[in-house]
Amino acid sequence: MSGTDLPNAERSGVVQPDATSQEIYDGGMVVRREVLGAAHVDRANANMDEFTEDFQDMITRIAWGGIWTRPGLSRQMRSAVTITAMVAHGHWEELAMHIRAAITNGLSRDEIKEILLQTAIYCGVPSANTAFKTAQQVFHEMDNTAMDNTATDAFTPDKAPTPDNAGTHPTRPQ
Repeated sequence: MSGTDLPNAERSGVVQPDATSQEIYDGGMVVRREVLGAAHVDRANANMDEFTEDFQDMITRIAWGGIWTRPGLSRQMRSAVTITAMVAHGHWEELAMHIRAAITNGLSRDEIKEILLQTAIYCGVPSANTAFKTAQQVFHEMDNTAMDNTATDAFTPDKAPTPDNAGTHPTRPQ
């Protein structure tokens, strides 16, 4: 059954006729945290002040509660569309954030590469060039964070070197 074949209540995500603004906000916050990560959302909320409060509320209710909760597209497809929009409009910081989100949503690096190749045709080669550089930087940061976490995990007190594992490196085969 496609999204257009669903009854209205199922097609609308958390935005139901009797839904309160708080229910839409809460549903949006759940999805926002799942897609962007709790740390990112917590930072955005910590940086919120009287000036940005209404904007944060709006994007949580409308973008995340009203759109991202709808069942008509998978999160992978929503990520692909969002990446394309960020490239088309040159929103490079948002692109970096949504590349991370796309990985969280299940897109592979190869799928992201294909999306960026597609943007070269429809958004322009210069924009795609910047998008590839942005993605490359994001992947580099992700890889370094993963390596840092692996190294930290490998040398925690419960994994201290013993005569059996001394001289081994946690990320390189011996």
